[in-house]
Amino acid sequence: MPLATGTVTELHRWPVKSLAGEPVDTAQVDGRGIAGDRTHALFDTFKDAPRRLTVRQVPRLLAWRASYAGADPAPDAPPLPAVTAPDGRTYGWEDAHLPAAFAADLGRDVVLRRDLAGQQDLERSVLITTRATFEALAAELGSGGLDLRRMRTNVHADLDAPAFAEEAWEGAHVSIGEAEFVLLHPCVRCVIPTRDPDTGMKDPRILRHLTREHGGLFGINARYVGPAAGARIRRGDPIVFT
Repeated sequence: MPLATGTVTELHRWPVKSLAGEPVDTAQVDGRGIAGDRTHALFDTFKDAPRRLTVRQVPRLLAWRASYAGADPAPDAPPLPAVTAPDGRTYGWEDAHLPAAFAADLGRDVVLRRDLAGQQDLERSVLITTRATFEALAAELGSGGLDLRRMRTNVHADLDAPAFAEEAWEGAHVSIGEAEFVLLHPCVRCVIPTRDPDTGMKDPRILRHLTREHGGLFGINARYVGPAAGARIRRGDPIVFT
């Protein structure tokens, strides 16, 4: 008997780490994760060393949005993203004016970097979240308006399993459409979910509640284990956890 079955209800890709990303209907996946996911990032200098910036250091990053503008990235050659500033101006990643625009808005000099291996916090991974767990958390918080974008998910699934069941699935396998993954471990959440994805305002009760009631866990990390050439996943694909 499978642990759970269901369907993919949402797919999300984050072209630039810690910037707002984009929902997609279909995506390529290989050992690096979702094609084009977090292949770009901003760096500053901290204690005389390069530091990859995240929302932890600069919540203002959430006010910027990155997109592949309808392109379908290949895992080994994603296009350069378009980046939209809070004032609505859009720049290409290669635009010579973009670093200065970031610096003026963020209050620090930055360097733009591209890494086709991906720049996830957990390398070569995909984050899977479930509808039951998300809705249970929203009910526990009493917010009614909890936004899934806070969780920076890649694959959101509607399963025939109860809320938080995925916390016990480490080491299991999951098929998503034509792609195969092994489940790594539940995702220990940092401060990023406390930030509103539109305003950047902080709501510390979210992390406090997750830590107190669920050990800080939300979602589960997975790694692609299918053919090296990769596979494609789509919204509406069947999911089977075994």
